[in-house]
Amino acid sequence: MNNFFFKQFSILHNKEYHMKFNIVLKSFLLFILISIIGCNNNPFKNNRNISSATGWKISTKDGGYKSSKSFKGQQIGDGLVFVEGGTFTKGNVKDNVMHDWNNSPTQQYVRSFFIDKTEVTNSMYVEYLFWMNKVFGKNKESKLYEIYSEALPDTLVWRNPLGFNEDMVNNYLRHPAFENHPVVGVSWKQATNYAKWRTDRVNERILVENGYLILDSIKPDNLKNGYSFNTKAYFLNPKVSYGGEIDKMSDSKQIEIKDGDTIYNYAKRENGLLLPEYRLPTETEWEYAALALSEITEDNKYRGKKKFPWAGEYTRSGKRKNQGDQLANFKLSDGDYGGIAGGSFTAGEGITSAVESYPPNDFGIYGMAGNVAEWVADVYRPIIDEEMNDISYYRGNQYFKPSIGEDGKVKITKTTDSISAQNLPGSVLEEAIKDEEINRLNYSSSDNRNFNDGDIGSVRDYKKGNEKPEIPMYNSSLENNKDDERTTLISNEARVFKGGSWLDRAYYLDPAQRRFQLESEQSNFIGFRCAMSYLGENPNSKKSRKR
Repeated sequence: MNNFFFKQFSILHNKEYHMKFNIVLKSFLLFILISIIGCNNNPFKNNRNISSATGWKISTKDGGYKSSKSFKGQQIGDGLVFVEGGTFTKGNVKDNVMHDWNNSPTQQYVRSFFIDKTEVTNSMYVEYLFWMNKVFGKNKESKLYEIYSEALPDTLVWRNPLGFNEDMVNNYLRHPAFENHPVVGVSWKQATNYAKWRTDRVNERILVENGYLILDSIKPDNLKNGYSFNTKAYFLNPKVSYGGEIDKMSDSKQIEIKDGDTIYNYAKRENGLLLPEYRLPTETEWEYAALALSEITEDNKYRGKKKFPWAGEYTRSGKRKNQGDQLANFKLSDGDYGGIAGGSFTAGEGITSAVESYPPNDFGIYGMAGNVAEWVADVYRPIIDEEMNDISYYRGNQYFKPSIGEDGKVKITKTTDSISAQNLPGSVLEEAIKDEEINRLNYSSSDNRNFNDGDIGSVRDYKKGNEKPEIPMYNSSLENNKDDERTTLISNEARVFKGGSWLDRAYYLDPAQRRFQLESEQSNFIGFRCAMSYLGENPNSKKSRKR
C-alpha cells in the first residue's frame, strides 16, 4: 500500500515539474523574441553596421557612406605573384670590376607588392596590339590610327650590319614559335602605356564578372569613336565612361528600379572591387624581387650574401637533378651564346628563350637574370641618396592633378584633343601642379626628377641667393652650354634598366647592376614586366601583436 501511494505521488510531482519547466522555457523564448524585435526597431543597435566613431548606421540601403564589410583583402591580379616586403641591402655588395659608383650599397625597406611571374611575352603584347588595332587602327587616314602605330614595337632592332637576322625581323613578334618569348623592341614609354591599358582591361573584366557591364556591349567593335574604359575616369565620374554611353552598357547589378525611376549603381573605390594600377616596378622593387633573400634567411638574419637570384656563387646548378645546367640565358663567352650542340648544359639559344625555361627564384619569379634586361620606372642618376629616403625608394615622381572644367567636373580626353597611346580617348585630362600652388613641408615642386641630385637646384631655397640658378648637372640642354656640346648623356628622359640578357656576360646577371637608356629608345635585349602595389597590412604578418 505504501509503495502504491509513493508511486502516485512521484507521478504527480513529475507532471507539476514538467509544467513549470515548460512555462519557464516559453517565457524565456518569448523574452528572446521580444529582444530581437526591439533591436531591429532600434536604429542604433545593429552592431554589424554601426560606426565605431559616431554610432550611426553605415552601409544602409538609403545611400550615403557605404563600408565594404565583405572586403577580404586585395585579390591577386592576373599574372602576378605576391612579394612580401622587408629590409635588404640595395646595390653592389661585391667588388666592382667596373670601378664606378652608380650602385653603392644602401639599406632599404620595401613595402609588399605584386610583380609579374614572367616577362611580358610576345603573345601578351600582341593581344594589346590586336585591341588597339580594333579600336583605333581601322582607318589609316584618321589620326586615331596614330595611337595604334605608337604601340607597335620596333622589329628592326634585330638587324645587324654584319649579321643575318631578317628572319627575326619578320617573325619574332607574331610567329607562334616565339609567342612565349619576351617582347623586345619596346621603349620605356611603350611599356608604361601597355601597363595603363592592362589596368583598364583587367578592371573592365572585373566589372563584367560582377554584373556591372554587359560583355557584348564593350567589345572593341562596339566602342564608339574609340572611347574605351578608363579606371581613373570611372572613379571620378563614371557617367563619362565610353563617351557617355555607359548606362546603355549596364548589366543587372548596375541597374535598380526605385519608385518607377531607373537608378544606375557604379563600383566605387570604397568597394575595393577594382584593382590598383599595373605599372613598371621601381628599381628598388625589381632588385628586391630578383634577389629573393628569403632563400638565405634564418631567424630574421642573413646566412650570407647573394650574387644572383639563386643561392651560390656560380651560374650552374649544383642540384643532383640538373647538376651542371646553366641557370639563366646569357652570353657565356665571345661567340658562345648557347654552348656546344647536343650538350645538356646550354645557357641559351643565341637569342631569347621562352619564359619559364629556367628555374624560378625563391619568390616564384622567372627570368630575373638573363634572357632580357628589363625596364624599371626610375629616372637614372648615378647616386642613390638613402639619407633622403630609405623606404620604397624611387626617383621619377611628377605630381599631377585632374583638370576641372568650368562646370566643376573632371575633363576627359576627347577625340578632338591631342591624343596618343598615353592619353586614350576617355582618359582623364591631367595637368602638372604649379610650383606656386605648393605650400608643403614634404615637397616643394611637382617635378621631382632632379630632386637632390647634386646640382644647385637640389638646394631647397636656392632662388633666395641666386635668382638665375646654374646649369642643371644631369639635365643640361645644348643651348645652355657655351660649346654647344652635351657634357653628359644623363637626362630626365634616361631610364634605368636592370638585369642581364641573352646578349650580356654573367657580370650583368647580378640584380644590383644598373644601366640606362633613353625612354624613347628600343633594343633587342630589353623587355619588361609589370608590378602592382599591395594595399593593406602584410597578410603574412602575425595575427596579433599583443604581449
